[in-house]
Amino acid sequence: MCGIVGYVGEKKATPILVNALKMLEYRGYDSAGIAVFNGEDIVVRKVKGALKCLEEHIAKEVIDGSLGIGHTRWATHGEPSDINAHPQTNVSGTIAVVHNGIIENFSKLKAWLQEQGIVFRSQTDTEVVAHLINYFYEQSGDILSAVLNALHRLEGSYALGVICRDFPDRIIAARKESPLIIGLGEGENFLASDVPAVLEHTRKVYYLDQKQVAVLYNDHVDLYDDQGTKVIKEPSHVDWDLASAKKDGYAHFMLKEIHEQPKALTDTLRPRFVMEKGRPVDINFEELKLTPEDWKKAKRIVITACGTAYHAGVVARYAFEKFARIPVVVDVASEFRYRNPILNEDDIFIVISQSGETADTLAAMRLAKSKGVHIIAITNCVGSTVSREADDVIYTWAGPEIAVASTKAYTTQLACLYLLALKSGFSRGILSGDEYKNLLEQLNQIPSKVEEVLKDQSTIQKFVDRNFNKSKVFFIGRLFDNATSLECALKLKEVSYMHSEAFAAGELKHGPIALMDSTTLVVATATDPELYEKIASNVIEVKSRNASTLIITQADRDTFKDTADEVIRIPAVESSFAPLVSVVPAQLFSYYCAILRGNDPDKPRNLAKSVTVE
Repeated sequence: MCGIVGYVGEKKATPILVNALKMLEYRGYDSAGIAVFNGEDIVVRKVKGALKCLEEHIAKEVIDGSLGIGHTRWATHGEPSDINAHPQTNVSGTIAVVHNGIIENFSKLKAWLQEQGIVFRSQTDTEVVAHLINYFYEQSGDILSAVLNALHRLEGSYALGVICRDFPDRIIAARKESPLIIGLGEGENFLASDVPAVLEHTRKVYYLDQKQVAVLYNDHVDLYDDQGTKVIKEPSHVDWDLASAKKDGYAHFMLKEIHEQPKALTDTLRPRFVMEKGRPVDINFEELKLTPEDWKKAKRIVITACGTAYHAGVVARYAFEKFARIPVVVDVASEFRYRNPILNEDDIFIVISQSGETADTLAAMRLAKSKGVHIIAITNCVGSTVSREADDVIYTWAGPEIAVASTKAYTTQLACLYLLALKSGFSRGILSGDEYKNLLEQLNQIPSKVEEVLKDQSTIQKFVDRNFNKSKVFFIGRLFDNATSLECALKLKEVSYMHSEAFAAGELKHGPIALMDSTTLVVATATDPELYEKIASNVIEVKSRNASTLIITQADRDTFKDTADEVIRIPAVESSFAPLVSVVPAQLFSYYCAILRGNDPDKPRNLAKSVTVE
């Protein structure tokens, strides 16, 4: 949510800020703005709408200056508008602030500031921050001291960038919950919400820690804790390049990232396989502190996540229970900490977050950690909050995922979860050595199976041509396929805005069948041979009520002959691993539906890539 950028150096700040904001458009936003110090005053330009609207707004003027901040806003307090866009300033315009997050006590602070005679112009919680900093600045005359004092009064989450007319050589940044990074250049330094914004200029970054403050000058950066004590830390090096964050000839990032899944899966799986004679014989999790004995002692696994990551957790429940015979609880993170969960010290707690900054997931993880539970985090982002606070971290080597709707992050999360399930099953003595090695070999073949699916998309495209205008779409399946259906339905609604939902196929007669008619599409995933007849029966039920039907299966085409309007066949795989492959046709289906309906699949309305507020 929201994108923050900042620049201090010797170059013109305006084009650098605008280009950096372009690299953060995937985060989701509804307005954009910049604030640049021109040598005399802070010039603020901000507009409702896309970044191109801001570019058009400033195209006819020259905004000189080598220090500034920028922002793409996703509305929380106040509707999208020019006034509510960031940056927000104090009354005199001498202090400008950009902010990601939610100030939970803003109403109380706003009322108190109004008692001091402050007149507010916007509906945002961010304007409160600007006036609060100004209040303390008028007392101390020092902008860093003013920011620190203001931070002590703020409740909630924030990533902040602050500039002050009287201190034209520095930007002050601070974070709590919401992510913020500092890019370290030569004679220039950068502020951003995420790495892609600074990759054009540097690969050396600081990932700000919780409640950490940074002061950026053109020749150095000072780090502090929230009490103003200096902090020393080593910068991190970003290994991936800017090309990874570009479309490379694909029409959209979403399509590119769907096609990147074979490589992403290979990069995630292969380094963790112990190979003998070209075949995997074991899993080596060097990054984990957990031992085989720990897996034996574990009584239960608790998984929590949000959205797509939650769906990966639902698949993992079936995998852990099948391969390791250990009970699994999967919870939506936003619900977890409010239900007074029962946690035991011999539980293993797995949190999944693509960004590593998901607010609800972080809150659930911290609650579990306070109970003494061992935390394993699965994330794609090195240095993220979840990776720093968990006991163990497993990285998905998916590379940057720019499209808001997650694809390769989901399948690489699944890959990591399957590795954990197999390792725990072998450690607990549930899987024999031969079973273990055979399953590893099957998993090793998954990237090539996904590659096969991607080679021929014509069947999917033709089916979309006939069905992209359905008023409702239902995804059904059983066991692993039921879990996959959850993600398929989410992907379709995210990018096409078609009404879609998923449920266990056996639940058809318990209500949903009442909705079946000619305006309905039912997509059935059927990858378990033992359940083919059951799924065929379900599909026939809805087809007889004039619904259009599609089956995604690894069965021979004759298995479902005359059962469905269309059958998409995936390569033969171990049925337990089929979710890694069967989701790919559904991803493509969602993408092409979005295109035919005139939507931008990379930037779904009202959605953000990294959900850093509750």
